[in-house]
Amino acid sequence: MIDISKISTEIRNENTKNIDIITTKRMIELINNEDKTVAFAVEKSIDQITKVVDVVTQAFLKGGRLFYVGAGTSGRLGVLDASECPPTFGVSPNMIIGIVAGGDYALRHAVEGVEDLRDEGASDLASYDLNQDDIVIGIAASGRTPYVLGGISYAKRQGITTCCITTSLDSELARLVDYPIEVITGPEPLTGSTRMKSGTAQKMVLNMISTTTMIKIGKVYENSMIDVQMSNLKLFSRATRIVMDITGVSQEEAERKLKDFDSVKYAIFSILTKIDDVNTIKDYFQKSQNNFREAIQQAKLKNQ
Repeated sequence: MIDISKISTEIRNENTKNIDIITTKRMIELINNEDKTVAFAVEKSIDQITKVVDVVTQAFLKGGRLFYVGAGTSGRLGVLDASECPPTFGVSPNMIIGIVAGGDYALRHAVEGVEDLRDEGASDLASYDLNQDDIVIGIAASGRTPYVLGGISYAKRQGITTCCITTSLDSELARLVDYPIEVITGPEPLTGSTRMKSGTAQKMVLNMISTTTMIKIGKVYENSMIDVQMSNLKLFSRATRIVMDITGVSQEEAERKLKDFDSVKYAIFSILTKIDDVNTIKDYFQKSQNNFREAIQQAKLKNQ
């Protein structure tokens, strides 16, 4: 048996003890009140999140990959964040990889027993042939999930940099990794239901990590997603609006440039620099390590 009394997310919430006998509106108000505390809990961990973002950014600049490892809700949230990055930022699906205990089947079905298998966490991660430029982030609300601890322990044995996201106080996972992120969300509205406040906190932190690292490696100009993939009508419309907003051209001109280059970034670059040769544009981005602002600056300096 596990002594769950020592896990802060398993403590009963005094504010919601009567949640089963109150009105629907009051139930929702109580849950909402608890959710309001999550952002403040995340705020207290900003320094820890900053350190993780900086090490992940350096890994990406060296060609490394980011792995999220988790079970249950934690694992699913990692897979969600990883799967959103290719269409949003135009990166390879092999750049950020979510690993969930039980595999893809566990994304739709409960496979709770796998989280107790420490060796499974190690073997699932080992199948990706880690290298020294990779980063592994273990995600576990309790901070004690054997599957996650197994994956992190394996990564450490390989000399890989490790991080974690946990919502429990003084956890084994936080003590094990190089860079812990501890967002102490406290008791859940339903005792131990970490898909609630803990899951919300994890999602917020994952958003911060993936978004800020993508900004830092040049996937964003101003506050626009210049590598967004135009894979449907809505995304093509969004891309058109981004080109129009940044360059001031008409909708017709923006659409024409997007069709010419099949790239938001290249379309904007071409309009701002008056360079239409795709190979020349590619050369500028290659020299600037795909940093949009630097590529623009280099082109403008050369054309002065």
